[in-house]
Amino acid sequence: MSLESHRDELASTACALAARGKGLLAADESTGTIGKRFEDIGVANTEANRRAYRSLLATAPKLSDHISGVILFEETLFQDSVDALGEPGAPLVELFSSRGIVPGIKVDQGLEPLAGGLPGESWCTGLKGLQERATSAYARGARFAKWRAVLKISPEGSPSDLSVRENAWGLARYARTVQEAGLVPIVEPEILMDGDHDIETTAAVQEWVLRTVYRALSHCGVFLEGSLLKPSITMPGMACATPPSPELVAEFTLRTLERTVPVSVPAVLFLSGGLSEEEASVYLNGINQATTPAPWHLGFSYGRALQQSCLKHWAGHDVATGQQALLARARANGQASMGLYVPGSEPSDGAPLFEANYSY
Repeated sequence: MSLESHRDELASTACALAARGKGLLAADESTGTIGKRFEDIGVANTEANRRAYRSLLATAPKLSDHISGVILFEETLFQDSVDALGEPGAPLVELFSSRGIVPGIKVDQGLEPLAGGLPGESWCTGLKGLQERATSAYARGARFAKWRAVLKISPEGSPSDLSVRENAWGLARYARTVQEAGLVPIVEPEILMDGDHDIETTAAVQEWVLRTVYRALSHCGVFLEGSLLKPSITMPGMACATPPSPELVAEFTLRTLERTVPVSVPAVLFLSGGLSEEEASVYLNGINQATTPAPWHLGFSYGRALQQSCLKHWAGHDVATGQQALLARARANGQASMGLYVPGSEPSDGAPLFEANYSY
Protein backbone atom coordinates (compact mmCIF):
# COMPACT_ATOMS: atom_id res chain seq x y z
CA MET A 1 0.00 0.00 0.00
CA SER A 2 1.10 3.60 -0.54
CA LEU A 3 1.69 6.34 1.99
CA GLU A 4 -1.41 8.13 0.68
CA SER A 5 -3.66 5.24 1.72
CA HIS A 6 -2.40 5.56 5.31
CA ARG A 7 -2.25 9.35 5.57
CA ASP A 8 -5.34 9.88 7.76
CA GLU A 9 -4.44 7.01 10.07
CA LEU A 10 -0.85 8.23 10.42
CA ALA A 11 -2.01 11.71 11.42
CA SER A 12 -4.53 10.27 13.88
CA THR A 13 -1.94 7.99 15.51
CA ALA A 14 0.60 10.79 15.78
CA CYS A 15 -1.97 13.01 17.48
CA ALA A 16 -2.88 10.22 19.92
CA LEU A 17 0.78 9.83 20.85
CA ALA A 18 1.06 13.61 21.29
CA ALA A 19 -1.72 13.75 23.89
CA ARG A 20 -1.43 16.49 26.52
CA GLY A 21 0.15 15.38 29.76
CA LYS A 22 1.48 12.14 28.30
CA GLY A 23 4.56 10.59 26.73
CA LEU A 24 6.05 7.27 25.71
CA LEU A 25 7.46 4.37 27.69
CA ALA A 26 10.53 3.16 25.80
CA ALA A 27 10.60 -0.55 26.69
CA ASP A 28 12.54 -1.61 23.59
CA GLU A 29 15.73 -2.85 25.24
CA SER A 30 17.41 -5.63 23.30
CA THR A 31 17.84 -9.03 24.91
CA GLY A 32 21.44 -8.17 25.77
CA THR A 33 20.60 -4.80 27.29
CA ILE A 34 17.73 -6.03 29.42
CA GLY A 35 20.13 -8.70 30.59
CA LYS A 36 22.40 -5.98 31.98
CA ARG A 37 19.43 -4.43 33.79
CA PHE A 38 18.46 -7.81 35.21
CA GLU A 39 22.02 -8.52 36.32
CA ASP A 40 21.97 -5.34 38.39
CA ILE A 41 18.98 -6.65 40.35
CA GLY A 42 20.04 -10.29 40.52
CA VAL A 43 17.54 -11.65 37.99
CA ALA A 44 18.48 -14.20 35.33
CA ASN A 45 18.05 -13.09 31.72
CA THR A 46 15.58 -15.78 30.63
CA GLU A 47 12.60 -15.52 28.29
CA ALA A 48 10.30 -16.27 31.22
CA ASN A 49 11.72 -13.40 33.29
CA ARG A 50 11.61 -10.98 30.36
CA ARG A 51 8.00 -11.92 29.76
CA ALA A 52 7.14 -11.52 33.45
CA TYR A 53 8.71 -8.05 33.59
CA ARG A 54 6.99 -6.88 30.43
CA SER A 55 3.69 -8.23 31.76
CA LEU A 56 4.24 -6.00 34.81
CA LEU A 57 4.52 -3.00 32.49
CA ALA A 58 1.47 -3.97 30.44
CA THR A 59 -0.78 -4.46 33.47
CA ALA A 60 0.26 -1.44 35.56
CA PRO A 61 -3.00 0.21 36.71
CA LYS A 62 -3.76 3.68 35.35
CA LEU A 63 -0.54 3.77 33.32
CA SER A 64 -2.49 5.23 30.39
CA ASP A 65 -3.22 8.33 32.48
CA HIS A 66 0.35 9.42 31.73
CA ILE A 67 1.60 7.12 28.94
CA SER A 68 0.19 7.38 25.41
CA GLY A 69 2.40 4.78 23.73
CA VAL A 70 4.97 2.07 24.41
CA ILE A 71 7.98 1.18 22.25
CA LEU A 72 8.50 -2.58 22.21
CA PHE A 73 11.39 -4.84 21.24
CA GLU A 74 10.51 -7.38 18.54
CA GLU A 75 10.39 -10.24 21.04
CA THR A 76 7.80 -8.37 23.12
CA LEU A 77 5.58 -7.58 20.14
CA PHE A 78 5.10 -11.29 19.51
CA GLN A 79 5.14 -12.37 23.18
CA ASP A 80 2.17 -13.43 25.31
CA SER A 81 1.76 -12.12 28.84
CA VAL A 82 1.85 -14.12 32.05
CA ASP A 83 -0.60 -13.66 34.95
CA ALA A 84 0.09 -13.49 38.69
CA LEU A 85 0.02 -17.31 38.91
CA GLY A 86 2.46 -17.71 36.06
CA GLU A 87 -0.18 -18.83 33.57
CA PRO A 88 -0.09 -17.64 29.93
CA GLY A 89 -2.31 -14.68 29.16
CA ALA A 90 -3.21 -12.39 26.28
CA PRO A 91 -0.59 -11.11 23.85
CA LEU A 92 1.30 -8.21 25.43
CA VAL A 93 0.51 -5.96 22.49
CA GLU A 94 -3.21 -6.50 23.13
CA LEU A 95 -2.85 -5.72 26.83
CA PHE A 96 -1.30 -2.35 26.04
CA SER A 97 -3.87 -1.57 23.33
CA SER A 98 -6.82 -2.52 25.54
CA ARG A 99 -5.61 0.02 28.11
CA GLY A 100 -5.45 2.85 25.57
CA ILE A 101 -1.67 2.70 25.11
CA VAL A 102 -0.57 2.64 21.47
CA PRO A 103 2.00 -0.10 20.77
CA GLY A 104 5.09 0.67 18.73
CA ILE A 105 8.16 -1.25 17.63
CA LYS A 106 11.89 -0.63 17.43
CA VAL A 107 12.81 -1.49 13.84
CA ASP A 108 16.47 -0.53 13.53
CA GLN A 109 19.02 -3.33 13.81
CA GLY A 110 21.73 -1.53 15.71
CA LEU A 111 24.83 0.53 15.04
CA GLU A 112 27.91 -0.28 12.99
CA PRO A 113 31.15 1.70 12.57
CA LEU A 114 30.86 4.30 9.80
CA ALA A 115 33.42 3.61 7.09
CA GLY A 116 35.15 6.89 6.23
CA GLY A 117 33.96 8.52 9.44
CA LEU A 118 36.00 9.66 12.40
CA PRO A 119 36.87 7.22 15.21
CA GLY A 120 33.77 6.18 17.13
CA GLU A 121 31.27 7.35 14.50
CA SER A 122 28.47 5.00 13.51
CA TRP A 123 25.57 4.49 11.17
CA CYS A 124 22.31 2.69 11.93
CA THR A 125 21.50 -0.55 10.12
CA GLY A 126 18.18 -2.15 9.26
CA LEU A 127 16.93 -0.76 5.96
CA LYS A 128 17.19 -4.16 4.25
CA GLY A 129 13.93 -6.01 4.80
CA LEU A 130 12.40 -3.05 6.65
CA GLN A 131 9.25 -2.94 4.51
CA GLU A 132 8.47 -6.56 5.33
CA ARG A 133 9.23 -6.14 9.05
CA ALA A 134 7.09 -3.00 9.26
CA THR A 135 4.19 -4.69 7.48
CA SER A 136 4.41 -7.66 9.87
CA ALA A 137 4.52 -5.34 12.90
CA TYR A 138 1.46 -3.45 11.67
CA ALA A 139 -0.44 -6.73 11.22
CA ARG A 140 0.46 -7.69 14.80
CA GLY A 141 -0.95 -4.40 16.14
CA ALA A 142 1.95 -1.93 16.18
CA ARG A 143 1.05 1.55 14.98
CA PHE A 144 4.36 3.40 15.21
CA ALA A 145 8.06 2.67 14.87
CA LYS A 146 11.37 3.92 16.19
CA TRP A 147 14.86 4.16 14.68
CA ARG A 148 17.83 5.48 16.68
CA ALA A 149 20.71 7.22 14.95
CA VAL A 150 23.64 8.21 17.18
CA LEU A 151 26.05 11.11 16.83
CA LYS A 152 28.78 12.27 19.15
CA ILE A 153 30.71 15.47 19.84
CA SER A 154 34.44 15.00 20.31
CA PRO A 155 37.70 17.01 20.29
CA GLU A 156 38.66 15.09 17.13
CA GLY A 157 35.95 16.94 15.19
CA SER A 158 32.93 14.67 15.52
CA PRO A 159 30.39 14.70 14.19
CA SER A 160 31.83 14.74 10.70
CA ASP A 161 29.84 15.94 7.74
CA LEU A 162 29.70 12.34 6.53
CA SER A 163 28.24 11.16 9.84
CA VAL A 164 25.56 13.87 9.89
CA ARG A 165 24.52 13.28 6.28
CA GLU A 166 24.57 9.47 6.49
CA ASN A 167 22.52 9.31 9.68
CA ALA A 168 20.02 11.89 8.41
CA TRP A 169 19.53 9.94 5.19
CA GLY A 170 19.07 6.67 7.08
CA LEU A 171 16.41 8.27 9.28
CA ALA A 172 14.62 9.64 6.22
CA ARG A 173 14.63 6.34 4.31
CA TYR A 174 13.37 4.53 7.41
CA ALA A 175 10.62 7.11 8.00
CA ARG A 176 9.27 6.94 4.47
CA THR A 177 9.41 3.14 4.43
CA VAL A 178 7.46 2.58 7.64
CA GLN A 179 4.88 5.21 6.73
CA GLU A 180 4.09 3.19 3.61
CA ALA A 181 3.34 0.25 5.95
CA GLY A 182 1.05 2.39 8.15
CA LEU A 183 3.46 3.07 11.02
CA VAL A 184 4.16 6.55 12.41
CA PRO A 185 7.95 7.01 12.42
CA ILE A 186 9.70 8.35 15.49
CA VAL A 187 12.79 10.10 14.16
CA GLU A 188 15.58 9.87 16.75
CA PRO A 189 18.89 11.65 16.04
CA GLU A 190 20.51 11.21 19.45
CA ILE A 191 23.54 13.30 20.33
CA LEU A 192 25.42 11.48 23.07
CA MET A 193 26.14 13.33 26.31
CA ASP A 194 29.74 12.09 26.43
CA GLY A 195 32.39 14.82 26.63
CA ASP A 196 33.21 18.06 28.39
CA HIS A 197 31.90 20.50 25.76
CA ASP A 198 29.65 23.40 26.75
CA ILE A 199 25.96 23.86 25.98
CA GLU A 200 26.69 26.34 23.16
CA THR A 201 28.63 23.62 21.33
CA THR A 202 25.82 21.12 21.75
CA ALA A 203 23.26 23.63 20.48
CA ALA A 204 25.29 24.44 17.36
CA VAL A 205 25.76 20.76 16.51
CA GLN A 206 22.15 19.90 17.22
CA GLU A 207 20.88 22.69 14.97
CA TRP A 208 23.10 21.38 12.15
CA VAL A 209 21.91 17.81 12.69
CA LEU A 210 18.20 18.66 12.85
CA ARG A 211 18.34 20.93 9.79
CA THR A 212 20.02 18.13 7.86
CA VAL A 213 17.49 15.54 9.08
CA TYR A 214 14.49 17.61 8.01
CA ARG A 215 16.01 18.30 4.60
CA ALA A 216 16.43 14.55 4.13
CA LEU A 217 12.87 13.88 5.30
CA SER A 218 11.65 16.40 2.72
CA HIS A 219 13.69 14.78 -0.07
CA CYS A 220 12.09 11.41 0.77
CA GLY A 221 8.56 12.81 0.88
CA VAL A 222 7.93 11.98 4.53
CA PHE A 223 4.49 13.06 5.78
CA LEU A 224 5.47 15.27 8.72
CA GLU A 225 2.00 15.43 10.26
CA GLY A 226 2.27 11.65 10.65
CA SER A 227 5.74 11.66 12.26
CA LEU A 228 7.30 12.49 15.63
CA LEU A 229 10.73 13.73 16.70
CA LYS A 230 12.73 12.18 19.55
CA PRO A 231 15.76 14.45 20.13
CA SER A 232 18.22 14.88 22.95
CA ILE A 233 17.57 17.68 25.40
CA THR A 234 20.13 20.39 24.60
CA MET A 235 22.72 19.83 27.33
CA PRO A 236 26.46 20.30 27.78
CA GLY A 237 28.63 17.19 27.92
CA MET A 238 28.37 15.22 31.14
CA ALA A 239 31.98 16.09 32.00
CA CYS A 240 31.42 19.85 31.56
CA ALA A 241 32.78 21.72 34.59
CA THR A 242 29.62 23.80 35.04
CA PRO A 243 26.32 21.89 35.39
CA PRO A 244 23.48 23.77 33.67
CA SER A 245 20.39 25.11 35.39
CA PRO A 246 16.95 23.96 34.16
CA GLU A 247 16.35 27.51 32.94
CA LEU A 248 19.50 27.51 30.78
CA VAL A 249 18.71 24.08 29.37
CA ALA A 250 15.18 25.22 28.53
CA GLU A 251 16.45 28.36 26.80
CA PHE A 252 18.86 26.49 24.53
CA THR A 253 16.55 23.53 23.88
CA LEU A 254 13.65 25.72 22.80
CA ARG A 255 15.88 27.93 20.67
CA THR A 256 17.27 24.87 18.92
CA LEU A 257 13.82 23.47 18.18
CA GLU A 258 12.40 26.82 17.03
CA ARG A 259 15.23 27.18 14.53
CA THR A 260 14.96 23.71 13.02
CA VAL A 261 11.71 21.75 13.57
CA PRO A 262 8.69 22.36 11.31
CA VAL A 263 5.48 23.27 13.13
CA SER A 264 3.67 20.50 11.23
CA VAL A 265 5.36 17.90 13.46
CA PRO A 266 2.80 17.07 16.20
CA ALA A 267 5.21 16.34 19.05
CA VAL A 268 8.77 16.50 20.25
CA LEU A 269 9.32 13.61 22.67
CA PHE A 270 12.66 14.00 24.40
CA LEU A 271 14.97 11.11 25.19
CA SER A 272 16.56 11.01 28.65
CA GLY A 273 20.04 10.17 27.34
CA GLY A 274 21.59 9.16 30.68
CA LEU A 275 19.89 11.71 32.92
CA SER A 276 18.69 10.33 36.24
CA GLU A 277 14.97 9.78 36.74
CA GLU A 278 14.58 13.02 38.67
CA GLU A 279 16.84 15.06 36.35
CA ALA A 280 14.85 13.94 33.31
CA SER A 281 11.63 15.15 34.94
CA VAL A 282 13.10 18.45 36.19
CA TYR A 283 14.61 19.42 32.83
CA LEU A 284 11.43 18.49 30.94
CA ASN A 285 9.43 20.54 33.42
CA GLY A 286 11.70 23.54 32.90
CA ILE A 287 11.31 23.33 29.13
CA ASN A 288 7.51 23.34 29.40
CA GLN A 289 7.50 26.17 31.94
CA ALA A 290 9.58 28.33 29.60
CA THR A 291 7.31 28.17 26.55
CA THR A 292 3.97 29.94 25.98
CA PRO A 293 2.90 27.86 24.09
CA ALA A 294 5.13 25.80 21.80
CA PRO A 295 3.81 24.75 18.37
CA TRP A 296 4.47 21.11 19.31
CA HIS A 297 3.57 18.94 22.27
CA LEU A 298 6.80 18.77 24.32
CA GLY A 299 6.69 15.35 25.93
CA PHE A 300 8.96 12.45 26.74
CA SER A 301 10.03 9.07 25.44
CA TYR A 302 12.00 7.71 28.37
CA GLY A 303 13.39 4.24 28.95
CA ARG A 304 15.84 4.11 31.86
CA ALA A 305 14.38 7.30 33.36
CA LEU A 306 11.00 5.57 33.70
CA GLN A 307 12.13 2.06 34.58
CA GLN A 308 15.14 2.19 36.90
CA SER A 309 13.18 2.38 40.17
CA CYS A 310 10.58 -0.01 38.76
CA LEU A 311 13.20 -2.68 38.08
CA LYS A 312 14.84 -2.21 41.45
CA HIS A 313 11.58 -2.59 43.38
CA TRP A 314 10.29 -5.46 41.24
CA ALA A 315 13.54 -7.44 41.71
CA GLY A 316 12.06 -10.38 39.86
CA HIS A 317 9.07 -11.00 42.13
CA ASP A 318 7.33 -7.91 43.62
CA VAL A 319 4.96 -6.86 40.85
CA ALA A 320 2.84 -4.43 42.89
CA THR A 321 5.81 -2.47 44.27
CA GLY A 322 7.46 -2.36 40.85
CA GLN A 323 4.27 -1.00 39.31
CA GLN A 324 3.99 1.66 42.01
CA ALA A 325 7.51 2.86 41.20
CA LEU A 326 6.73 2.91 37.47
CA LEU A 327 3.54 4.91 38.02
CA ALA A 328 5.36 7.41 40.23
CA ARG A 329 7.81 8.30 37.47
CA ALA A 330 5.05 8.25 34.83
CA ARG A 331 3.10 10.77 36.95
CA ALA A 332 6.19 12.92 37.38
CA ASN A 333 6.85 13.09 33.65
CA GLY A 334 3.20 13.56 32.77
CA GLN A 335 3.16 16.59 35.05
CA ALA A 336 6.51 17.78 33.68
CA SER A 337 5.15 17.67 30.12
CA MET A 338 2.70 20.37 31.24
CA GLY A 339 5.22 22.34 33.33
CA LEU A 340 3.46 21.31 36.55
CA TYR A 341 5.98 19.00 38.22
CA VAL A 342 7.16 19.86 41.72
CA PRO A 343 10.75 18.58 41.99
CA GLY A 344 11.05 15.75 44.49
CA SER A 345 7.31 15.22 44.79
CA GLU A 346 7.45 11.70 43.34
CA PRO A 347 9.78 8.95 44.64
CA SER A 348 12.88 7.86 42.76
CA ASP A 349 15.88 5.79 43.73
CA GLY A 350 18.01 8.72 42.52
CA ALA A 351 20.79 6.64 40.99
CA PRO A 352 22.81 8.15 38.11
CA LEU A 353 22.06 6.57 34.74
CA PHE A 354 24.80 7.93 32.48
CA GLU A 355 26.76 5.32 30.52
CA ALA A 356 29.56 6.37 28.18
CA ASN A 357 28.94 5.41 24.52
CA TYR A 358 25.53 4.04 25.49
CA SER A 359 24.08 1.35 23.24
CA TYR A 360 21.17 -1.03 23.57
